[in-house]
Amino acid sequence: MRFENFENPEFLWGLLSIPLLIFWYLYTHKKNTATLTIASIKGFQLKKSLLPQLKPLLYLLKITAIGLLFIALARPRNVTISKKTKTNKGIDIVMAIDVSGSMLAKDLKPNRLDALKKVAENFVKQRPNDRIGIVVYAGESYTQMPITSDKSIIRKTIASIEYGKIEDGTAIGMGLGSSINRLKDSKAKSKIIILLTDGVNTAGFIDPKTATELAKELNIKVYTIAIGTNGMALFPYAKDRSGKLVYRKQKVEIDEALLKHIAKETNGKYFRATDNLKLKAIYNEINKLEKTKIEEFKYYNYQEKYRFFILLAMSLLLLEYLLRNTLFKSFI
Repeated sequence: MRFENFENPEFLWGLLSIPLLIFWYLYTHKKNTATLTIASIKGFQLKKSLLPQLKPLLYLLKITAIGLLFIALARPRNVTISKKTKTNKGIDIVMAIDVSGSMLAKDLKPNRLDALKKVAENFVKQRPNDRIGIVVYAGESYTQMPITSDKSIIRKTIASIEYGKIEDGTAIGMGLGSSINRLKDSKAKSKIIILLTDGVNTAGFIDPKTATELAKELNIKVYTIAIGTNGMALFPYAKDRSGKLVYRKQKVEIDEALLKHIAKETNGKYFRATDNLKLKAIYNEINKLEKTKIEEFKYYNYQEKYRFFILLAMSLLLLEYLLRNTLFKSFI
């Protein structure tokens, strides 16, 4: 039984008196025992009896009963704790992911898109209490996964994202617009878009700045991430006869001014991911910036056990009394 499961553990100090009581019994028993010295016992017919040797059992019963009473006074009990959590501040998040051909550039390993997918899956694992949706965009955009709390499905959706399923290009305004559309009817107290791109807005019929104004009106915060190294990187530019992508060195172009504008206008933050470690650090920072407030309630259920020790102590004292006045009466 654990020490913390006693309501009044200070009474357990009383158990230290048990060795003292045993010592006192041995001392007084030896002192009070009469002795008779005779030259020979041949003339006496001895009748062996076990009862005199069992006489100390009476004192042992008393001592045990006293120990049990000390334990009972300490109030032993079983404690079961049940927990209930309450989320006070729900967060709905949409991850808008650029899947244009340039996301296959190899300045991140193995390429930008695969590096992002790995980091994004880990980000989802760290958001157990939030709902998350996935929007992908290139020359156009669509919702890959509506906002849901099922993290297993979200991670599988991220893992399944591929290049080439939609028209190529970089329609940042379209990606942002589709993400806003996912969040406009959300009842969450906090609505977040994580917009990632590696290029310049070259497609789509929605102007990114117009989409930014809409996000601002709907109180949607946008974190923008520019992914790509500074300088030159290996970009795919064609396919060979076997259908494999062919790469060549090309200058990295990202409209950082636009991404900074979107983040600033929506009270978000702009990031630049130039390698795998930086990309991971960015998502970790966003995870820390947007915390879901959770209250935890603990309910304690106490099951008292002292009655058992009292009953056992009383039983031992009753047994001692009966033995003292029956079997051991002639030896006391």
